[in-house]
Amino acid sequence: MAKQRGGLVYSTDAGRMCPACRRPLAECACGSSAEGPAGDGIVRIRRETQGRKGQGVTVISGIPVDAGELKKLAKSLKQKCGSGGTVKDGNIEIQGDHRATLGAELRARGFTVRG
Repeated sequence: MAKQRGGLVYSTDAGRMCPACRRPLAECACGSSAEGPAGDGIVRIRRETQGRKGQGVTVISGIPVDAGELKKLAKSLKQKCGSGGTVKDGNIEIQGDHRATLGAELRARGFTVRG
């Protein structure tokens, strides 16, 4: 009988779980999981207002870089748009609707952008 794969991939207590050792990614002992999602290489840009009292933010997800580079990229994108923002759960959130500006900037940096 083959070993069954699957199980818990996300917990509200601990966040993302390693599929191999089934521990939170921050405590992963096997080293098989990457810190961020593997993704498909496509950067997605969308506008969200839900849970923000009607104030919109532009969310950029799927950027295939590590956490340190993601913060540097977020800083330069915020400066380009002239607004605030943050890095949350591997996504960049920038206040306001800057989809066109961010799409052009990310394409100029060599990313494949959708949205």
